[in-house]
Amino acid sequence: MAKTEDLGGVALDVFTPQEVKAMHDAGEIVLVDVRTPAEYAFEHIPGALLYPLSGFDAGKLPTQETKRLVFHCGSGVRSKTVAQKARQAGIDRLAHLEGGFGAWKQAGLPYVAVDPASGAPVEKP
Repeated sequence: MAKTEDLGGVALDVFTPQEVKAMHDAGEIVLVDVRTPAEYAFEHIPGALLYPLSGFDAGKLPTQETKRLVFHCGSGVRSKTVAQKARQAGIDRLAHLEGGFGAWKQAGLPYVAVDPASGAPVEKP
């Protein structure tokens, strides 16, 4: 069950890496990576959309007719900032990944990384 954080009087769902993986695998969410393009290129969660905080515009987010938006970053700080901006723009089906990509990796969940020797993408772990 999701925890919540307060966003100025409005609750924001906070999901564990395992919860996000299960929902992502089931096609129930749109996973949005708000890290920099360089961070995303180096390693990312397969299927996550890149929408960096630096150019974030809530009006350009995918529609939410059937799926909740779940934001993630490296640690959970930037994703909460993006969620606040999206909430201020009137978007309400939001959540973020607790602990960010670092927690995802620590949980041993799959991600794509760049092989430093070849530059090729490699699935981890």
